[in-house]
Amino acid sequence: MISISLCLIVRNEEDVLARCLDSVKGIADEIIVVDTGSIDRTKEIASSYTSRIYDFEWIEDFAAARNFAFGKATSEYILWLDADDIFMEEDQVMLLELKASLSPEVDTVSMYYHLSKDESGMVTNRLRRNRLVKRARQFRWIGAVHEYLEVYGAALASEIAVTHASTRHDSDRNLRIYEQRLARGEEFSPRDLYYYANELKDHSRYEKAILYYNRFLHSKKGWVEDNVAACGKLADCHAALGDQQLALESALSSFRYGSPRADNCCRIGYYHLQSCAYENAAFWYESALRAPRQEEAWSMQNTSCSTWLPHLQLCVCYDKLGQWLKAYEHNEIARAYRPDHPSVLHNKTYLEGLLLSDQSLDRSNASLSQTAP
Repeated sequence: MISISLCLIVRNEEDVLARCLDSVKGIADEIIVVDTGSIDRTKEIASSYTSRIYDFEWIEDFAAARNFAFGKATSEYILWLDADDIFMEEDQVMLLELKASLSPEVDTVSMYYHLSKDESGMVTNRLRRNRLVKRARQFRWIGAVHEYLEVYGAALASEIAVTHASTRHDSDRNLRIYEQRLARGEEFSPRDLYYYANELKDHSRYEKAILYYNRFLHSKKGWVEDNVAACGKLADCHAALGDQQLALESALSSFRYGSPRADNCCRIGYYHLQSCAYENAAFWYESALRAPRQEEAWSMQNTSCSTWLPHLQLCVCYDKLGQWLKAYEHNEIARAYRPDHPSVLHNKTYLEGLLLSDQSLDRSNASLSQTAP
């Protein structure tokens, strides 16, 4: 059985820290908590779980803080979390099993990161991250913000998931760090360009986000998954600014970098749906369902675009084309994923009324409910 050091960097996390540490109780052999300037009860709560609490002066550099924490670990492997992350019960069981069975030849273990769920508990956004690494390898974190752990060697992709369960977020923090770096005249790497553009988009600064997404793509040095994602995010920015044609062109440009992805197929389908080109829209939503699932992808995965959403939109398309039985079948598939979604329930009632009617149907005032990608 391997030994595990859990490393966290924290600041004012009194509302979530105990929940996080409870989820690894009995799994981690030691807990390292690095505090970057809390003024609440964070350190007091941490002291109930560990005596290994250290202060680190915050210098607007996440990698520096995480590397400091890793430097305090003494176990064979290092596990890292944020204070608002947890292991659900089933993942705790799998982590204990991994701890008992992991080969010492493995250098790094990746786990899913569940970022959001719908009202029924289905994961809607996820990605993979390296979570458990061999301490002897002395892997280092890189990047002041949106940092990543540079690893190599024997890797294992596990089915364990870390669940992000944030109760609050300093939404300006990352943008502030990037803009301070720009003000100092720092040259951004392609990765920086991409993540800075993401921050701009998240703050509805669409024109500037477009500028930096294009700079990132024109560098031709980005990771292929980030290239694909940047095209989709460009499409969303153009759509938010009301330029549907550029939104379409941006989504289509993602095909330069690889096979069609479900989310970009849904974006293209939505363009045609809004243009009342229902056969074209149906083609692209069907394409979203046929697109290869990125099960092991390390980029962000919007699972809605490969599950219930295309079926809901196909329901709309086939209704508009007068193929009501086909529309009903797609809505039923969507309902299997999202049984309480208001659009799905609306469509079910509407279509059952059509299919059960023996009279000529007056549909002039009837419409189905649809959802943007």
